[in-house]
Amino acid sequence: MGDLIAVPDALAAVLGRAATLPVERVELSRAAGRPLAEPVRSPVDLPPFPSSSMDGYAVRASNAPGVLRVVGTVAAGRPERRALRDGEAIGISTGGVVPEGADAVVPVERVIVRLDEVAVESTVSLGDNIRRAGGDVRAGATVLEAGAQLTPARLAALAACGIERVGVRRRPRVAVLATGSELRPPGEALAAGQIYESNGIMLAALLEESGALVERPAAAEDSEDVLERALLRALAADVVVTSGGVSVGPHDLVRRVEARLGVEEVFWGVAMRPGKPIAFGVRGRTLVFGLPGNPVSALVGCLLFVRPAVLALQGHPHPAPPFRTGTLARDVTPRPERDDYVRARIDWAAAGPLLEPTTGQESHMIVKTTAADAIVHVPRGSDVVPAGARVDFLALE
Repeated sequence: MGDLIAVPDALAAVLGRAATLPVERVELSRAAGRPLAEPVRSPVDLPPFPSSSMDGYAVRASNAPGVLRVVGTVAAGRPERRALRDGEAIGISTGGVVPEGADAVVPVERVIVRLDEVAVESTVSLGDNIRRAGGDVRAGATVLEAGAQLTPARLAALAACGIERVGVRRRPRVAVLATGSELRPPGEALAAGQIYESNGIMLAALLEESGALVERPAAAEDSEDVLERALLRALAADVVVTSGGVSVGPHDLVRRVEARLGVEEVFWGVAMRPGKPIAFGVRGRTLVFGLPGNPVSALVGCLLFVRPAVLALQGHPHPAPPFRTGTLARDVTPRPERDDYVRARIDWAAAGPLLEPTTGQESHMIVKTTAADAIVHVPRGSDVVPAGARVDFLALE
């Protein structure tokens, strides 16, 4: 396999070729989870008018304490057209427009109601319980910067400002193609030497969570003609992800067929375990990833390289894997020539996340992976990494 590329260098090579996709304007209901392609400014003051933050009475602060004549009521959406005069009060609901002439709102529990009068028995300060116009945001002010991910709260903020559409990058179209003559879809009976195909659904789920539109053609057998037809169709997408067929065996045909179809290979072989035989190339603007067939290798490769590329295509400002720091629960022996990515359980201890490596670290053991909720990065080296050491980990969400 020759010299292996280091993981950071491989990621840099991928992100350096992940040019952002064109901008499209979509309704807020279609923008959840996507990053903004451009800043958004509010077209209105928010609140657009002075409003009450309490159910109570709009008054003049200088009239309190005192007995005031009730001359009207204000409900949300039904403002009082009459201006408040000296010695008067107007009943008001939460969210109602504060009448002209009023400069405070007294909560209903702080007054005594007497037919058409209310007695205010304590002093009132100017502005009490009034939400001032523009107190949240002023018209023309920036609500969100480009790159901000549209979380539910941020979507609500945009809707509150009256914004109907936003500019986001087009969602990447990703083709996920499993390869291997031994693969059969779940539900079918297995013949001798056959296994169920599981990588496709895993990779599709990961990338759909990251905003991709995923197509999953049927698994392709180990035949150059079959692979060529399948890959030719897949290369119409923004990203192609294959699993299997990228190592050095006689039936590992993917890279050879891709080269014939004009894919320029950027690297093949990464100094990591699991996932060493990962390949990455480009054809025009299409990014082409060849992941190993072993499920855990495919999982780790997707988390470290493919998902960051999909995020970068959408303009995420920080597409790299979001590693965090935790504490190792027991000793781990590193490898001298490759970085290890070890599956682990997280114990959210008082001192921070404690990471306990799980049993069954072989790259084909996808069922064992269900016991893990993190992948721990163990850098290459010759010295044992002791329990209590600080290590980086990637949560399996």
